[in-house]
Amino acid sequence: MQRMRSRQLTARYDIAIVGSGFSGSLMAMIACRLGYSVALIDKGKHPRVVIGESSTPLTNLLLEEISVRYDLPVLKSLTKWGTWQRDYPGIACGLKRGFTFYHHDLASPISNLPDRSQQLLVAASPNDRLADTHWYRADFDHFLVNQGRQMGVNCLDETQLSSMVELDSGIVLEGKRGGREMSLFARFLIDASGPRGFVHRVLDLAERNFPTSPNTQSIYNHFSGVNRIASHSPDSGEQPPYPVDDAAVHHIFDGGWIWVLHFNNGLTSAGMAATDRLASSLNFSHSENAWGEVLRKIPMLNTQFETAKPEASFSHIPRLSFYSSKIAGSNWAMLPSAAGFIDPLLSTGFPLTLLGVGRLAEIIEGALEKRHLAPRLLAYGHKTEEELLATALLIGSLYHNMHDFPVFSALTLLYFAAASFSETVRRLDKPHLAESFLLHDHPLFGATSRSLMERSLAPRTTDQSARLVEQIHLAIEPFNLAGLGDSGRNNWYPVLAEDLIRSHAKVNASPAELSTLLQRCGFPDDNHSLSPASISRSQP
Repeated sequence: MQRMRSRQLTARYDIAIVGSGFSGSLMAMIACRLGYSVALIDKGKHPRVVIGESSTPLTNLLLEEISVRYDLPVLKSLTKWGTWQRDYPGIACGLKRGFTFYHHDLASPISNLPDRSQQLLVAASPNDRLADTHWYRADFDHFLVNQGRQMGVNCLDETQLSSMVELDSGIVLEGKRGGREMSLFARFLIDASGPRGFVHRVLDLAERNFPTSPNTQSIYNHFSGVNRIASHSPDSGEQPPYPVDDAAVHHIFDGGWIWVLHFNNGLTSAGMAATDRLASSLNFSHSENAWGEVLRKIPMLNTQFETAKPEASFSHIPRLSFYSSKIAGSNWAMLPSAAGFIDPLLSTGFPLTLLGVGRLAEIIEGALEKRHLAPRLLAYGHKTEEELLATALLIGSLYHNMHDFPVFSALTLLYFAAASFSETVRRLDKPHLAESFLLHDHPLFGATSRSLMERSLAPRTTDQSARLVEQIHLAIEPFNLAGLGDSGRNNWYPVLAEDLIRSHAKVNASPAELSTLLQRCGFPDDNHSLSPASISRSQP
């Protein structure tokens, strides 16, 4: 605990939130709706560019649930492409129809698209109207901050906080704003300031390592003038389940991967994450040179970026993963995004954070007195830690198998099966069937998937790898609502309503219940394609 200097308090609040990114702004809006006085504090100001932009079906479902529970209708329009473009066309975003994966060998580059055995396309919507989005955070975060301000949140930007003092009754924050010293009291503090953020620094908390995930680095930028893959690929004669660029595009290679996300304002987010070993060999500290070197090893990417222009200097994060030794105290809590971060792979950060937003919102719906908060914050910290560790195991297993695309692809199906099952049962108002991210504490799926991921970390023969893939397909079957792993689809997974209807027993529902659900989700009667993922974009 830090000693408080003699200084007059400038203000008192029920809740102070540090960090005005999307999650901090959402927490501020929720707290305001609950009748609390709220200070939203940030060392910078908006608009600003940050990386972390790709939403997922579960992200949008959670955002929709928050919008309904806390009477924040503005959020609901932002949960799918169609309503976003109708209601807020001035907020830039990108069209995301699914997840696109291409596998590359940096030592033996090919000049065209990898064949189907080295591709994985997992659709998440049957059409653009119901699609997910990439958030252009400069616009998205700025919009949410302004929404909070209009609701009565006191937004204190360009404020440098230097200390926090924990009292029995709350927290005292001290710092400077506009060159003037300031000090404020809050009954409860929420840290939404990101990895290695405010509370972690001022309390000098220890940083732990994820035992199953490698240390990784990242370089990234925004670009203009990026071409589309489809315009340079030969016509195979078979149409993919969605335009391959309208997705979170992943280019996978041994030791790392590149993401490409297109926005509708002419910009593209692109970057690379790699193990320390690969990052060192590429000299990530000279980010632009490292980026160019990898592009030259992947001809299809080199062609895609041949007319691209970086919008700023490259950013380099020398240590991506982060895991704080403490997540909550007696009068404070970190959102998951401040408690830990693993990797951008599979866009797990957004749903993890929104699950935390929802749980903290439920906690502050009750009394803010310490005796009421303590047991709930303890449980919140344990839940957040468990989900971070489960996610780290998944990401670690994927990194470990980037050289072996059949195993890598099978491991991703553990994620897609768990996510689509969770989305479906939540939409059916049966959340008790999927209470944790990745179903990690499910008595059947959790233990089995954990064992399979741990096995994927060990050396294997070719036959053992093939057996592992078979066992992963068997493990997901009781939760597989989207035909994942069907060999007849040859790594391209469209969205088909019959997959969901056929799987009705897996979610304890009747075919009629699922048909009603599809209608409620806004799908036209003559559109017979739907994935469980797309259930999360319900009523238009």
